Amino acid sequence: MTITCVLMAGGKGERFWPKSRTNLPKQFLNISGNKSMIQQSIERLEKLVDIDKVFVVTNGLYAELIKAQVPHLPHENIIVEPIGRNTAPCIGLASIIIEERYPDSTMIVLPSDHIIENEEGFIKILKTAVEVAQDNRSLVTLGIEPSYPETGYGYIESLGEEYWINDLEVYKVNKFVEKPDIVTAQKYLQSGNFYWNSGIFVWRTEVIRRYIKDLMPEMHDILETMRVSFKGVDRNKVIESEFIKMPDQSIDYGIMEKVHDIYVIPCVFGWDDVGSWTALERINELDEHGNVIKGNILNLDTKRCIIESNGKLIATLGIEDLIIVDTEDVTLICAKDKAQEVKLLLKELRMQKLEQYL
Repeated sequence: MTITCVLMAGGKGERFWPKSRTNLPKQFLNISGNKSMIQQSIERLEKLVDIDKVFVVTNGLYAELIKAQVPHLPHENIIVEPIGRNTAPCIGLASIIIEERYPDSTMIVLPSDHIIENEEGFIKILKTAVEVAQDNRSLVTLGIEPSYPETGYGYIESLGEEYWINDLEVYKVNKFVEKPDIVTAQKYLQSGNFYWNSGIFVWRTEVIRRYIKDLMPEMHDILETMRVSFKGVDRNKVIESEFIKMPDQSIDYGIMEKVHDIYVIPCVFGWDDVGSWTALERINELDEHGNVIKGNILNLDTKRCIIESNGKLIATLGIEDLIIVDTEDVTLICAKDKAQEVKLLLKELRMQKLEQYL
């Protein structure tokens, strides 16, 4: 059975604004190391599969960026969505293209903008997840063992009984839950059977297609129209005309929250989704005052701040718990406890018709 990988790379990384912008979002930035996040993601996957088994789903704005940053990725493996429709249509579209090329296949679906420190451990877990998905014909997800009560992630609750494969625990999933408040997140942390939802999924292609047919029939019908129309017609033209009809729905809501035959593998491999600016505190060394400092910075009596300069000197005095990010045309100054709400600024920019800053 062929193992394929699908990287979802169409997001705009809005909570990482103003460095992540519409024309150069987070997945194409060098946030950790000297390569972009999508370059690191593909290099990681190439330890498991050949590059011709890696597919990237993105939008028209980023197709050329992907070709430039990952020139050895076959161009036909770049799947272009004409409009963003959330993760369920993204995965559904990838599934019919993969099924056409590799009828007997397993899909590993994952975001393109996550940091994973222990790549060897990560690959071992993916191989185990593939075994579970192939043997049980079930859906499998990776759950990150929480280290603190995070309110910015969804959670996965496991049932008590586990079994072991390749020295790894595998649990049946009880339910997926939405992002909690801080009190609920603390309860989840203490319970020991809740995991952060990594957004990484593994399943046989035929199995996810069946669940789409049963649980998302409207989307299934559109996918079938595309699949049939692919024969003898330019694939991109078919996608352009049909994809816009897709429902705007996540795979979690459309499938995962409604299926009972799901397994979760608890994971610890140095994972971070770099979902907001405060992630830099987890992936970078702090100075003696708890600051993350990048670039041309002069700071006095400055504590627990995240400060990034684009070349211009940033001088700080007597501040605490702030995020300061300077780019060519925007400077962000934000309280750290508001980092998850940066999207509100983008909403205001749109309302004021200041799209040039997006």
